[in-house]
Amino acid sequence: MDSNQEHLDALRDIKQMMERSSRFISLSGLSGIAAGACALAASVYTWRLLASRKAYGEDYRQLAFETGDSLKMQLLTIGGITFIAALLLAFFFTYTRSLKNGTPIWGITARRLLWNTMVPMIVGGIVVLRLLQAGLAGLIAPTCLLFYGLALINGSKYTLPEVRWLGYCQLILGIINLWMIGYGLIFWAIGFGILHIVYGAMMWWRYERQ
Repeated sequence: MDSNQEHLDALRDIKQMMERSSRFISLSGLSGIAAGACALAASVYTWRLLASRKAYGEDYRQLAFETGDSLKMQLLTIGGITFIAALLLAFFFTYTRSLKNGTPIWGITARRLLWNTMVPMIVGGIVVLRLLQAGLAGLIAPTCLLFYGLALINGSKYTLPEVRWLGYCQLILGIINLWMIGYGLIFWAIGFGILHIVYGAMMWWRYERQ
């Protein structure tokens, strides 16, 4: 009986080592919460910016289709700052967890994860810039959600399986938003804000709570 248990323990250890070598498991749930908080803060700031434009006589839904150069630059700046802040916080919490777990943060698995997520996001960024040039700002939010969802699904095979489900949720939101143009900021806040916070809290509770 003891011999069988030892074999089972050995097999379990081998399985865990294989998973650690083939998957990037240092992703922190706190990274998701921090990214979601950044997205919600940016959404609130952007909503106030658009609301101030409406107060001066501009139609809010029309802003989804036609934006001046100054507003485009403001929106791009907000998006850039939000992305950098979320990325830095995600790196900090992930690096902290990797030190705690004794796992390398930059290895072949991490490089594969980065490559598989960055390719769809870079392509999505190019599409977003073209939409801005074409004056189709109303399609930016669903485009961001769709390409981000594809990036998560594409990279999920190199990390925890929960990331895939987050990607599916982003895709669903992006598809719905395609038929609800003018409400992109709300979908943006739900997808990049609320979903990230829920995902991060679930990841923390499941993998880091102890």
